[in-house]
Amino acid sequence: MATAEEYGLGPNEFPRGWFIVAESSQLDAGPMAVRFWGRDLALYRGESGKAIMLDAYCGHMGTHITASTSAMIVKNGEQIEGNSIRCPYHGWRYNEFGDVDDIPYHDGPCPKSASIRAYPVVDNMGCIMAWFDPDGREPDYDAPFLKEWDDPQWINWKLDHLGVLDIHSQEILDNMADCRHLGPTHGAPSEYFENEINNEVYVQRQGGPMQLYETYLYTTTWYTGPGILLSKQVWSDTVVFELIANTPVEDGKTQCWHGCLYKGSANPTTAEDAEVALGIQAGALEAFGADFNVWANKRPALTIMQMKTDGPFRTGRKWYSQFFATPEDAATIRAEVNGTHSTVGMASPRQANHNIDEGLPI
Repeated sequence: MATAEEYGLGPNEFPRGWFIVAESSQLDAGPMAVRFWGRDLALYRGESGKAIMLDAYCGHMGTHITASTSAMIVKNGEQIEGNSIRCPYHGWRYNEFGDVDDIPYHDGPCPKSASIRAYPVVDNMGCIMAWFDPDGREPDYDAPFLKEWDDPQWINWKLDHLGVLDIHSQEILDNMADCRHLGPTHGAPSEYFENEINNEVYVQRQGGPMQLYETYLYTTTWYTGPGILLSKQVWSDTVVFELIANTPVEDGKTQCWHGCLYKGSANPTTAEDAEVALGIQAGALEAFGADFNVWANKRPALTIMQMKTDGPFRTGRKWYSQFFATPEDAATIRAEVNGTHSTVGMASPRQANHNIDEGLPI
């Protein structure tokens, strides 16, 4: 395990951006205690259906707002009122903005000093996505969304919860430039490869024969910010969107999720389509699991012994560093890395008739 400072990132310890913090269906069971970015957090769904995330600890006596299961206010289902939540210890009520708006045994104004931080949250594609900025700034780009999610011909994912990996997210992001691991690790060697960077969006286009499905695979893969990857994958008559999400838990520890959105054969989809979708997600997870196995058995690559025929690792790492930087420095980094980046020895997507990008939000 290595830290952001050891990778030369900074000045912040954690990146800013949109990150997955839970699967939407998890909130159906009630408030959750979660931990990301080195801090404890309270996650719950208000009576309006809105997902809300606050810093975890009540300003009164430091009680974790959503960790209690034994307090009677929790057992009686009385903790949520509107979009507000009551602390299980003394019943102080916090609204969705993190301010105390009621104290049961106090008639005067509620203390502003008891306020806690609230985070921008969207309930999106079956995921709870939260915006994190170490300095508390508001979002500067939108959370990613696929229009196919709402199309009845597509079967939505149920997320694979992959747990916490003892690796910095930097090493996960390195995959975007790493065309040369696709053959040895995944049995899908690239015959063409290209990266494109446009501010917070980092794109990879590639294709080649895929051993798993014994066919030719075309993929356009992109990160929207540092934590959420989407990938359009086309082979034969199959079209899939894959989700891979990474969220820092501690500096050097990362929680991951995975899912696949599958285009069925009919509109609406059939039971047979649903079975196919399950198989495809399992196969994609098996392929992604090969990366997990490698990451679990390597030392941190604080520097990369760059070959000319490797992908553009340094450019990808520079792109990632913008999310740890001040907005002013991030603008300078974007100006440096924006554009198309080829890999020595690889054909370009244009030469390979890569034509799967139409309609993608990139």
